[in-house]
Amino acid sequence: MPVADNTFFGEIRRMARTSGAVTGIAARVAGQRYLGIKTDKSAHANDLKAILGGLKGPMMKVAQFLSTVPDMLPEEYAAELATLQSNAPPMGWAFVKRRMTAELGPQWQSRFAEFAPEAAAAASLGQVHRARLHDGREVACKLQYPDMASVVEADLKQLKIGMSLYQRMDRTLENGDVYEELRDRLREELDYTREAAQQRLYAIMLGSNPLVQVPRPIEELTTRRLLTMTWLPGRALMKRLEENPPMEERNIYAAGLFRAWYQPLYNFGVIHGDPHLGNYLVRKPEGDDAGGINLLDFGTIRVFAPHFIGGVIRLFEAVRDHDEEKARHAFEEWGFRDLSKEMMGHLKRWAEFLYEPLIDDRVRPIQNLDDLQQGRRVAESVHKGLKEESARTGKSVRIPREFPLMDRAAIGLGSAFSRLRAEQNWHRMFNELIDGFSEEKLAERQAAALSEAGVPASVAVTPAPA
Repeated sequence: MPVADNTFFGEIRRMARTSGAVTGIAARVAGQRYLGIKTDKSAHANDLKAILGGLKGPMMKVAQFLSTVPDMLPEEYAAELATLQSNAPPMGWAFVKRRMTAELGPQWQSRFAEFAPEAAAAASLGQVHRARLHDGREVACKLQYPDMASVVEADLKQLKIGMSLYQRMDRTLENGDVYEELRDRLREELDYTREAAQQRLYAIMLGSNPLVQVPRPIEELTTRRLLTMTWLPGRALMKRLEENPPMEERNIYAAGLFRAWYQPLYNFGVIHGDPHLGNYLVRKPEGDDAGGINLLDFGTIRVFAPHFIGGVIRLFEAVRDHDEEKARHAFEEWGFRDLSKEMMGHLKRWAEFLYEPLIDDRVRPIQNLDDLQQGRRVAESVHKGLKEESARTGKSVRIPREFPLMDRAAIGLGSAFSRLRAEQNWHRMFNELIDGFSEEKLAERQAAALSEAGVPASVAVTPAPA
């Protein structure tokens, strides 16, 4: 359910600003597909990017996500939205004072030794201010923008309209569960007390791993709309790469990224749902710090049922061993149903692309460094095959709700590793993580970690196949 501060008029205002963009996509696609009307989709995509980039809220994040799903949007829109960044200016000091007063009371400034009035960073749902506590700790205060509950609900309605219209034009993939996944994750992201719990969870899961640092929440200064956490110094990954660091340093960052994402997944069944490059900073090796990454933004995480993680590993084994029957069983554990041999073959091509670096026991780049769009093209080729098979049989493929975040993480991380131009023995790193894996052990670790961190149980888990 929407949170309490959602308002009908807030939704109406938001929908008035976004409805033209969403329905404009559907009208142009329908016109070209059914009426033969030629439109300048590239120009409209650029306009759409400008509209969404100027808005605060989740529509920008949704657009970035949809741009990674083949044929969810026309190619021109996907290409533009993949590069979308927010250009909306941060809220001013008047907003900051109102928000901080509402969350911590009229004497809120006395809780801090220093509080910077200018935002240090802006995100989709809030902005971050740097501050210092009386005990000397440097902290970051993330303040949620006004009326975000209304914004989320309005954007979700627009998203549902757009996805429904596009589904009518292309029935190859059934995306209803994809919408439900996005809806649930976005609503969870509004609750900063939940994000604080998820920060605690990541601190538990990554333990004392020196390659990865995560911020720690300051409980007494955190509410549903204010998250205060320790400030982690670091530099943007792309800024550091512009200085052409040595291979040894790039490999440290790559190992940190690999651990940050896949240690929680294979040991606890948890994945960070937003692999955007802005969500990790790098620490250059200096003094006692061997270097590594800082992982940020824990508003969207995904908790998977243990049998699903077992299916992920069994699919790896099926690709490695060329075992068709094990692959079919693994896809069923992922939530795919009633797959023909041909459809399973197309999906297996995607799995082969993802798992190939993990099977190859040597030091190597994670993919072709001269082709950073390889992942997207493989996905498009697979979708083309599914579409042709769907047209032949009249059957569509239902996309399980767990699949999108897994898929997005794989594409996002592959892109990050390629930009790093890192060379690692990915096979050995992966096998170290899954050594001794069992669903029973994962279930025990997952339950204990979620309980210790105080993370509410996820409602979105796929039941084990009968």
